[in-house]
Amino acid sequence: QVQLVESGGGLVQPGESLKLSCVASGSIARVANMGWYRQAPGKQREFVAKITVGRITYQDSVKGRFTISRDNAKNTVYLEMNSLNPEDTAVYYCNAGIFPLGLAYRDYWGQGTQVTVSS
Repeated sequence: QVQLVESGGGLVQPGESLKLSCVASGSIARVANMGWYRQAPGKQREFVAKITVGRITYQDSVKGRFTISRDNAKNTVYLEMNSLNPEDTAVYYCNAGIFPLGLAYRDYWGQGTQVTVSS
């Protein structure tokens, strides 16, 4: 059983910062890639950032403000979010491509963590 657990969401004012974390745990052979998506009220889930071996990609609207990083030893991915604005308000979901022990590769999702930016 593999699961992703996010933490670090909360309520902040515009211009402030938050750091999200996501830990992959369970019977894992290898974590191939990890990333973040978000879903604002009434909108579809959208890509935020992704980190694989040797490559990092961001959605244009978060470039220069958000930084994704990864601790491979801990199967953990982070999303440091600076200069937050109300348009960043959403539920943030962790996503990971994982090879479980003895099973085929598949995508996994966390349960989501709420980020609210409001004055």
